[in-house]
Amino acid sequence: MVTQVRRWRSTDGTDPLSVAPSLPDGDLKRLRKTIDECISDRGGEVAARRRATAIGGTFLELDEEGRKNFFRLLADHYDHDDEEVDQAIDNVLRARNDDARREAERELAVALRPPRERLLRRFVGLDGGLQFLVDLREELLMHRKSDSAMAALDDDLRNLLAGWFDLALLDLQRMTWDTPAALLEKLIDYEAVHAIESWDDLRGRIGPRRRCYSYLHPMMPGEPLIFVEVALTNGIADSLTELLDHDAEPIDRNDVDTAIFYSISNCQVGLRGVSLGDLLIKRVVEVLTADLPELKTFATLSPIPGFRTWLLDNTNVENGAVQIDPDEAIYIAPNAPESAPAQLVALASRTAPPPAEELDRWKPILTRLAAQYLLDERRGNRALDSVAHFHLSNGARVEQLNWRANPGQSGWERGLGLMVNYRYVLKTIETNHDQYIAESVIDRSPEIEKIRTTIAVDKPKQ
Repeated sequence: MVTQVRRWRSTDGTDPLSVAPSLPDGDLKRLRKTIDECISDRGGEVAARRRATAIGGTFLELDEEGRKNFFRLLADHYDHDDEEVDQAIDNVLRARNDDARREAERELAVALRPPRERLLRRFVGLDGGLQFLVDLREELLMHRKSDSAMAALDDDLRNLLAGWFDLALLDLQRMTWDTPAALLEKLIDYEAVHAIESWDDLRGRIGPRRRCYSYLHPMMPGEPLIFVEVALTNGIADSLTELLDHDAEPIDRNDVDTAIFYSISNCQVGLRGVSLGDLLIKRVVEVLTADLPELKTFATLSPIPGFRTWLLDNTNVENGAVQIDPDEAIYIAPNAPESAPAQLVALASRTAPPPAEELDRWKPILTRLAAQYLLDERRGNRALDSVAHFHLSNGARVEQLNWRANPGQSGWERGLGLMVNYRYVLKTIETNHDQYIAESVIDRSPEIEKIRTTIAVDKPKQ
C-alpha cells in the first residue's frame, strides 16, 4: 500500500483524473492520453508537472486491480521500441569511422531509454514524490516474478531509485534519546530482526555502550531507510540474551574492545535490491573507529535463517547434503542408530525449542551441520543462507558458531537457537569480497573449519 504520500493536490488545484478504481479500458485510454502528454512535455515544464500530479493522485485512488492495470500499461506500452533499438544497433555496426560510431552509440543509448522513465522522473519532483516512487515499487514487486514485462519495468524503477539513493545523497544519523520521538517510533515499527518490545527496550538499545545508526534521505524526512544496532562489548558476543539484557552491569569503557552489529533492518521494501546495507556497515565502522579508537574487533551476531529448512529438506534423502556419521548415529540412538536421521527431522520439526538438556545432546551434530551449511552449501555461486551471502559479499569472514545463542521461540525458528559471528577484519574486507564474488571462496576461521570437518561426539563405552 502507498501510505506515505498524501493525496496530491497542487497549488493550482490539479485533481486526480475521474476514473473507476479498477481502471477499466475506457478510463485506461484517458489515462494513457495524459501520460503521453506528460512524457512529451506538451505545454512545457509546468504543464508536465501538473499532469504528473494528476497521474500520481489517480494511482493513489485505484484499487488492487486498477493498480495492476496501471503497471501493465507502463510495462506494455512505455518500454523501448525493439525495432528502433535494432536499427540503432545496425547503425553502430555499419559506422565507417569513429565520429559516426560515437553518434550511432548515442542514438542507441537514447533508443534503449524507455519512455516511462521520463514519467517516473517527473514524480520525483513532486511533493513526497521520492517516497511515492519507493512505495510504488513495493507494490510492483508483487508482480515481478510472474511477468517478464513487469520485471523489466521493475528493473527500470530500481535503477532510477539506485541513482537517487547513492551514498553521496544519504545522511548517516546516530539515533539517541534526543532524536525526535516520531523517528524513534519508526525504529520500533521497522525493527525486523529482534523486536523492540517497549520504549524501555528502545531506551536500552540506544543507551550506554550501545549505538544505533540510520541512513536518511533529505527528500524523505522522518523516514529511516535502514538502521543498524551496535553493542560495545569486551570480546565477541556469543549470546543474544546477554546482549539484550539492559539491566546487566555496564562494561567499563576501558574494557570495551569490540563492536557487535546485532540487528540490521531495512525499512523500505521498495528499496529491495538497492545497495544500502553494505554501505551502512562500512560507514558505521569508519565512524566507530574515529570515535572509539580502542575498538579492535568488528563482528556481527547473526541468525542462520535457512538452516532449519535446509535440514528438513535434506535429511533422509539418499545421498543428500545432510548425512549423519555412524558414530553420531550411535551417540544419538545407541540401541537403534538407524533411527538417528528420523530423530533429527523430528527435532527440527518441533514448533518450540525442547528443554535445554534434551537439545544439548545434539550440539556436536547440529554445530557440525551448521558449519557445513554456512561454508559449503550454495545457490549457484552464492552462499545458500541469505544472511551469510549478505555479510560475505560485504567482505566478512565466518568466525564463530554460538550454541543456544538465541534460546527463545524466534531463535528456534531462525536457526534452532544457533547464531553465528561474521567478522569484519578491515585489512581483508576487499580481498574477501573479491574472492567471494569472483570465485565463491568463503573466508573462515580455523575454529569453524575444524567444526565442519570433525566428528566430535563422545564414543559409547565398550
